[in-house]
Amino acid sequence: YLNSIMFGLVADDTVYLKVDDSNRQDYEAEEMGPFTYTGKRKPTQMSYYQLPENILEDQEQLKKWASKAIAVAEKTK
Repeated sequence: YLNSIMFGLVADDTVYLKVDDSNRQDYEAEEMGPFTYTGKRKPTQMSYYQLPENILEDQEQLKKWASKAIAVAEKTK
């Protein structure tokens, strides 16, 4: 969260950041997929995509990806 805005989540030791049409292609180019959980009847896909490990390990790139996720979260607030 940043200022009460959820822009990411961690599930099973995996980091996911908020996406929309403005940044989804970044994740897809790295072959990362969405966070999915099993709901009452079927799997449910959320608008959070897995952060590539190489981005997680690069502080400058992580700032850029997180900033984009924050911007997306602010738009959908």
